Amino acid sequence: MIQLTNVYKSYQKQPALQGVSISVSEGQCAVLIGPSGCGKSTLLKTINRMVDIDEGEVKVRGKAVQEYEPEELRRNTGYCIQGVGLFPHLSVSENIAMVPKLLKWPEDKIIPRVKLLMELSGLPLSYLDKKPHQLSGGEAQRVGVCRALAADPPILLMDEPFGSVDPLNREKLQQAFIALQKELRKTVLFVTHDVEEALMVGDLIFVMNQGKVVAEGTPGQLAGSMESAFAKEFLGKEYPMKLLKRYTARDLPMASLPKDSGDITGSETEDMPLSLKNPPLTENSNLQQVLSRMLEENRTTLPILREDDTVHYITYESLVAHLKEMSQ
Repeated sequence: MIQLTNVYKSYQKQPALQGVSISVSEGQCAVLIGPSGCGKSTLLKTINRMVDIDEGEVKVRGKAVQEYEPEELRRNTGYCIQGVGLFPHLSVSENIAMVPKLLKWPEDKIIPRVKLLMELSGLPLSYLDKKPHQLSGGEAQRVGVCRALAADPPILLMDEPFGSVDPLNREKLQQAFIALQKELRKTVLFVTHDVEEALMVGDLIFVMNQGKVVAEGTPGQLAGSMESAFAKEFLGKEYPMKLLKRYTARDLPMASLPKDSGDITGSETEDMPLSLKNPPLTENSNLQQVLSRMLEENRTTLPILREDDTVHYITYESLVAHLKEMSQ
């Protein structure tokens, strides 16, 4: 779907991209991560010809981007940036509908599309007539994502889309985006400098430094051995712990709780296991929460409440085995 081959770009003899080659398959969310000035945004802008390259080749859907008219390429590529850039005099509905209207979609097709994206992103339909100044930062950013997806583009480019949002709302936005991507399966190129965000949203991660891709792989693969000393340092020693947040208890094998385990028997006394005094973890709890509870309660087997209200258990050994498997 997106392919860069040996791409170079300089600004006034200052290198921005130095022989970059990447490939993103249809339906994948690929993340570009690295420090400021490493070439992430420049690379992103080569996809929709906001930046023309000096050497190499950029292909979209098997065709060199130079073969597209810039307007055609951009109208068929969703673009979402930090700070949103909503038009203040237009309502939420009008902001989202802007590109479909430019493409002359019929009104009876635009309205359902706007409502569908609002619902998928977790925005109430009562917000349709609100103006941008009536929204919180997180709500405005959701509208920005909806606007980028409104014309149903096959490709979505996102440049630090949640960077200006506070940590709590940023996590909510990430979860909303993950849900949207599961539903719509767009081909996404997502720029961030935040490691945790990268491993949460990305199917594939490219680590960049000084205009080059120095490491690439799935979030799990990057927890394994890497040749790049920069990538190791940038991702940090705590990367495997952050990776646990990507997976949930449902990703681990579960078994019925043994009758003699003592985990679900007895009265509410001081001898009662802590896991029954604390709110029970569910199969939707992430593995970072699971490991934290195991350490807190000094146990290697943990009860998990399933959606059918039955209690099963997972083990520390299965958690470690899952992480090792994802790192291959």
